[in-house]
Amino acid sequence: MRRLYTVLLYLALPLVLLFLLLRSLRNAGYRTRWSERFGRFAGPARTGGIAVHAASLGEVNAASALIAALARHYPDAPLTVTTFTPTGSERVRSVFGETVFHVYAPLDLPGAVRRFFDRVRPRLLVIMETEIWPNLYHEAAARGIPIVIANARISQRSFGRYRRLRGLTAEALGNTTRIAAQSAGDAERLRALGAPQARLTVTGNLKYDVSLPPGLAEEGEAIRAAWGAQRPVLVAGSTHEREEAVILDAFRGILASFPDALLVLVPRHPERFARAAQAARTGGLEVALHSAGATSSAGAQCFVVDAMGELLRYYAAGDVAFVGGSLEPVGGHNVLEPAALGRPVLVGPHTFNFSDITAQLIDAGAARRVTDGAALQAAIVELFGEADQRQRMGSAARQLVASGQGALARTLDEIERLSTAATG
Repeated sequence: MRRLYTVLLYLALPLVLLFLLLRSLRNAGYRTRWSERFGRFAGPARTGGIAVHAASLGEVNAASALIAALARHYPDAPLTVTTFTPTGSERVRSVFGETVFHVYAPLDLPGAVRRFFDRVRPRLLVIMETEIWPNLYHEAAARGIPIVIANARISQRSFGRYRRLRGLTAEALGNTTRIAAQSAGDAERLRALGAPQARLTVTGNLKYDVSLPPGLAEEGEAIRAAWGAQRPVLVAGSTHEREEAVILDAFRGILASFPDALLVLVPRHPERFARAAQAARTGGLEVALHSAGATSSAGAQCFVVDAMGELLRYYAAGDVAFVGGSLEPVGGHNVLEPAALGRPVLVGPHTFNFSDITAQLIDAGAARRVTDGAALQAAIVELFGEADQRQRMGSAARQLVASGQGALARTLDEIERLSTAATG
C-alpha cells in the first residue's frame, strides 16, 4: 500500500507545490527554501544525534521543553529540529538559535527522505504529536533508526480520516519503536489504527509541563499598569479570521456594560496581523498596535499584538482569556497557557484538538464553553463583574495544570531506554 501511496504522492506533487505558492501569498516564507523540502541542503557540522520533528508553531511550543531537556541529558548528541511551516521555523530559531540545526522536513517522497537521512544521519528520530509519514518511517526503520512518537494524539475527527487508510497507517506505525500517547483515549485510537500494543504507553500531555519564563508575572503587571490597572481586559489568543468578526461584535456589546474595557487581539497567523487591525477599525474600535509600542495608549479599545511569541505576556496582563480556533471548526489551540497563569478560560464549541484537556478544565470549574458570540459576550460581562468568580476559576486552572505535570519526565524515561543505541 505504501507504493501506491508514493505513486499518488508523486502525481499530486504539482498540487503540493501550488499549495505552497498559494500559502506564500499570505506568508512569503512558503516561497523560500524549497530545496530543503526535497532533502537538498548543507548538512549539520556534526551528525549522528537526535532529530526532532515538530510540524508547526503549536508542536514547536509543545516540543520546546523536551528539546531543551534532550540537550541537557545528551550534551554530546547534536540536535536537529525540523518543521513544515515558516511560523514553526521562526519559533525554532527564536527559541534555540544556533544551538540546534534547523531545516524544513522533507516531503514524504523516497528520494527526499533518503537525502535528508544521508545529510543528518540521526541515531534517534522523535516525532511530535500526529505526524504519520509512511516513507519517512519506512526509511528510518530500514536504517535501524529508532522512532519515538512523543506527545502522540489522534483526535476523534482525525481518527475517522486515518481509519479509511488503516492499511497504510498500520504499516507506518509498525515501524515505530515507542509511542508515548497523551491519554488512554489517544492510545486506544492509535492501537485501532494499527500501532502495536506493546509499543504504546501513556505518558500524559507535554503541554501540561508549561514552563513560564522568569519574571512573566511582573511583565504582565507592568503592561497592565500602562493600560490602566483597573481596566477590564479580555485577551483573545490565537484567533482566526472568521471568529474575529464574532469576537469584535461581542466586544462592542461588552463596551455597553464596561466602557473602559480593552480587547487584546492576538491573531494566530502573522500574515493576518494587518487585516485583524483593519477589521477592528472598520468595526468602530480605536486600535493600537504592539509594534508601535502603544501599551500606554489610553484611548485604545482594541490592542492588536502584531508579533509572534508575545501571547504569554499578554495572557499575564489580562483578566479573562478566550482561546481561539474554537468558534470555528479549527479544533482550538493551547488552553493550558492561560490556565497556568491562573486566568479564567473561555472556549468555543470546537476544541477537538484539546478535547481531554478542555473537558478537564471545564469539569474543574476553570473554563467555560460558549456556543456563539452572544454567549461569549454574556460570559465576559459576568466575569468582568465578578472578581471572586475570576479568582476561583483562575485558582482551579493553576491547580489542574500543576496536577497534570510530569509528562516530560515520563517521556524522557521512554527515550532513555533507547539512548544507548540512539546516542552511543
